Amino acid sequence: MPSDWLWGLGGGLLIGLGGAVYLLGNGRIMGASGILGGLVDGSGRDSWTERAVFLAGVFLLPMLLLPLTGPVDSHATTNIVVLIAAGLCVGIGIGTRLANGCTSGHGVCGISRLSLRGMVATVFYILAGGLTVAFFRHLLGVI
Repeated sequence: MPSDWLWGLGGGLLIGLGGAVYLLGNGRIMGASGILGGLVDGSGRDSWTERAVFLAGVFLLPMLLLPLTGPVDSHATTNIVVLIAAGLCVGIGIGTRLANGCTSGHGVCGISRLSLRGMVATVFYILAGGLTVAFFRHLLGVI
């Protein structure tokens, strides 16, 4: 029986736990793009330490878990240019700025708080993601 779904389940549980801890500990929503954006544009100077620690955890935890888990194939693409372009489009602001937040803010924290805005944004994230994958995989053949 395939066990790939366990990685998704474990990752989802960790993200949900992180969102709950962040909300309970800070009283704020764990939106990764807002946390990063506040450091980049300077609007988060009053909380730069917690933002930096959060982002350090996002980047360092996978590296710390790698010896325990071994490499995990994401089934994305081996084309590094495509990965960087996708990350920049989403993370730098095109997607997150248009939606006023990211999937962690709307999808994880918004839905769990029964936010209509979060639910609507998440539906559009999923639709846009599906259409993007279909376009780049089946029409362009790059992923």
